[in-house]
Amino acid sequence: MSLREKTPPNVVILGAGFIGLSLAAAFRDAGFIVDLVEPDMARRAAAPEGIRLQEKAIALAGLSRDGNGSLTYFGKALPAVGHAALVLECGPEDLAVKQAIFADLLRHAPPGAVLATASSAIPISRILPDPTAQARCLVAHPVNPPAVLRLIELAPGPGTSAQTVSRCAELFRDGGFTPVTLGHEVEGFVLNRLQGAVLREAYRLVEEGVTDVEGIDTVMRLGLGPRWALSGPFETAELNTAGGIRAHAARLGPAYKRMGEARGETVEWSDALVTQVEAQRRVVCPADQLAARAAWRSEAVARLVALRDTLMGKRDGTNDA
Repeated sequence: MSLREKTPPNVVILGAGFIGLSLAAAFRDAGFIVDLVEPDMARRAAAPEGIRLQEKAIALAGLSRDGNGSLTYFGKALPAVGHAALVLECGPEDLAVKQAIFADLLRHAPPGAVLATASSAIPISRILPDPTAQARCLVAHPVNPPAVLRLIELAPGPGTSAQTVSRCAELFRDGGFTPVTLGHEVEGFVLNRLQGAVLREAYRLVEEGVTDVEGIDTVMRLGLGPRWALSGPFETAELNTAGGIRAHAARLGPAYKRMGEARGETVEWSDALVTQVEAQRRVVCPADQLAARAAWRSEAVARLVALRDTLMGKRDGTNDA
C-alpha cells in the first residue's frame, strides 16, 4: 500500500542543518507529514530556501515522487513530537547534547515512536548507556547528501527491540531509502569504517612518497570509483576473477595478507570466512548468472564513464580538474 492510500506517517526532524533539511525534503517528497524543529530563529528562517535547494537536487537525480507531503516548522520539539511515528535527531555531533535530547524524547514522544539519531559516529549505547532505555532507540546514519544518496545505516543498541529496527526500516523504505541493518553497533558503522580504511591507506601512501594527493584521487576517480559505483568490493572481486570469490581469495588473498600485515593489521581470510562470503554472494547472484552480470557491468561502466566525462567537462575540451 502506498502512502497515497493510507494515512501518511508523521516524521519529526530535529535540526535544520544540511542533513536535517535533506531528510525533511526527502520525506516530504515521499508524502510524509514532516515537522522540522529548529530553535535557532535565523536558521529556521533560512530553512525554506534550504528545502527548495534539496528538492531541486531530488528532481535532478530523478528521485522525485511528488508525494505532496506537508512540512511545518517549529521552534521547539515538544509541540511537534506528540504524534510522531519517527523522530530523527540531526543535531550537533556532541554526546552531551544528544543525551539531553534523548532524555526529553523518552519523556515526551509517544510510546510507539521510533527515536533515531543521525549521528556519524556516536552509537546509541553511548547516548543511552542503560539498555532498558534503548528499546525504541537506534542510530539511523545517512550518507551525505541524504536527499540523493538514499542509503541509511540502522545501528541498534544492545537493548533496541527488533520491532523498533523493523519499523524504522519500513519507514525509511517508504521514504525512498534503502536501509542496511547492522547486526550490532560498531564505531563508525559500516560506511565510515570502509571510508576510514581507504583514507588511512591514502594518507600512508602520501606520507611514504608513493604518490601525491592528486595521484590518489585520480586512481580512485578513474579506477576504483566507477566500478564501486556499480558493484561493491565483493561483487567487484568476483566479477574481475574467473572462478569467482574463492578463486579471487586464493589468487590475491596472500598479497592482501602481506600488505595488511606490513601495516600492523591482522589479516586472515580463513576457508570458513571465504565460504561464508561465497554463500552470501550466491544468494544475491547465482553462479549461472555471473556471466550475464559481468557483461552488464562492462556496459554499465562504459555508460557511467561517458556521463562522468561529460560532467567533468572533457566533452567540450575543458580541464577536468
